[in-house]
Amino acid sequence: MNKRLTLLSALPLLLGLAVAGARAQPALPAAMTIAPPQNVLQLSASGQVEVVQDLLTLQLSTSREGADAAAVQAGLRQAVDTALAEVKKTAQPGQMDVRTGDFSIHPHYGRDGKISGWQGSASVVLEGRDFPRITQAAARVPSMTIGNLGFNLSREQRAQVEGEAQAQAIERFKAKAAEIARAFGFAGYTLREVSVSSDDQGFAPRMYGMAKEMRAAAADAPVPVEPGKSMVNVTVSGSIQAR
Repeated sequence: MNKRLTLLSALPLLLGLAVAGARAQPALPAAMTIAPPQNVLQLSASGQVEVVQDLLTLQLSTSREGADAAAVQAGLRQAVDTALAEVKKTAQPGQMDVRTGDFSIHPHYGRDGKISGWQGSASVVLEGRDFPRITQAAARVPSMTIGNLGFNLSREQRAQVEGEAQAQAIERFKAKAAEIARAFGFAGYTLREVSVSSDDQGFAPRMYGMAKEMRAAAADAPVPVEPGKSMVNVTVSGSIQAR
């Protein structure tokens, strides 16, 4: 009984201490509100530079077929080895690089669903900036014919042209930003964020002769080619804070 009375008499004191502790806790700050950005303008500008394509990729190819897969593979390997031995004589880094291309063999099936023979193809790729060197080397390969050729931009040319187009785009972006800010009655602007992207659109090169004529020419003389052009485009887009 005495213990119960003691607990009951102490209860008001404990409640008082709990209330005092709660009052001592600092008040939670009110939820902060962030004002939405104002006077922010979105815009973009582009720079374009047209340049002659300076990289030629020429593919030499051949095919074999027969009843035995190993024989077909051996014939293709021999053709590739002969082509590599010839074109490597005049290979030069950057001017004419040489690499092997596709090498594949697949079966033919008869009406009964069984394998009736094998067919395969192989290629050697010549690539570089020295067009005469490449076409002359291709003409000296007896075991392969020209299967495909195309033009592009070398890494050095692309980097240089992208730099020029980017400089154009940035200057146009800055001029456009200042003009738009003034049009809205502001004295100037500050840059908030910006992104830069680039791409190039290639125009088809001009080649003399069709595929059959190319095969005939490759047997005794270089194929005459003329590169096309690429339009390198760089776009600068982002937002500004008018002030």
